[in-house]
Amino acid sequence: MRASELSILDQIVFRKRAELLLDQSRAPLPQLEPKAKQPRRGFLRALENAFPAIIAEIKKASPSRGLIAERFDPAELARRYQAGGAAALSVLTDLQFFQGSLDHLRMAREAAGRLPVLRKDFTLDRYHLWQAAAHGADAVLLIVAILPPVKLRELLEEARALGLDALVEVHDRAELDQALEAGAVLIGVNNRNLRTFEVRLETSLELAPHIPPGILAVSESGIRAPQDLARLAGAGYRAFLVGESLMSSAEPGAALEALLAGVRSAVGDH
Repeated sequence: MRASELSILDQIVFRKRAELLLDQSRAPLPQLEPKAKQPRRGFLRALENAFPAIIAEIKKASPSRGLIAERFDPAELARRYQAGGAAALSVLTDLQFFQGSLDHLRMAREAAGRLPVLRKDFTLDRYHLWQAAAHGADAVLLIVAILPPVKLRELLEEARALGLDALVEVHDRAELDQALEAGAVLIGVNNRNLRTFEVRLETSLELAPHIPPGILAVSESGIRAPQDLARLAGAGYRAFLVGESLMSSAEPGAALEALLAGVRSAVGDH
């Protein structure tokens, strides 16, 4: 199969695996270890203690949209999101497809006061966990669609050992079952199909009845208006990852504040 015939997700994973094998500039694991063992801010705890808990995303570009933010300052965005009421931050660190970097993660966390930060990337290997921990991440993303069950369980255990929370991302019932079997306690339901990039809020609504009590569920992608949040909250979601609708705004912090005000008036404070 030619590269042009691969889905965007397949291309990203192919690139990530190549980087693991061929990148001669990456720091050896022993060099990461001293920096990796640092206090965490409690990503899961922050989501549990807020409603609605918004994970505000810092993202410069995406494969589906191209460049989203021409003026891009991760530290300033982090400060504005904090002022706007975010419970946590998500920072894209993939360079090739999202124009992100680990420096963006570090800069955002340093500027974010007490807000915990998720490293949003395509985690395939324990090296990615140590890399995230060394750059100040409080949580990592584990995508069930790209991880065999044994590898998912291994990465969950390693993340816990590093003090990292793991947002385990699913797209359908089979992936949800795999995540729960692996021991995930923080589930992200991505409304964006990573192979077609189609977005359907119904994905979260359809999976909500199958998420057991005691599991904190995050609805991700496609959330643009207070009505979207209210609809998802009515299905049982307490946390929401919001990215492009904020990053596309002239003032992302103010857009977040308006989104929160709108949903609180619609559903009330829980």
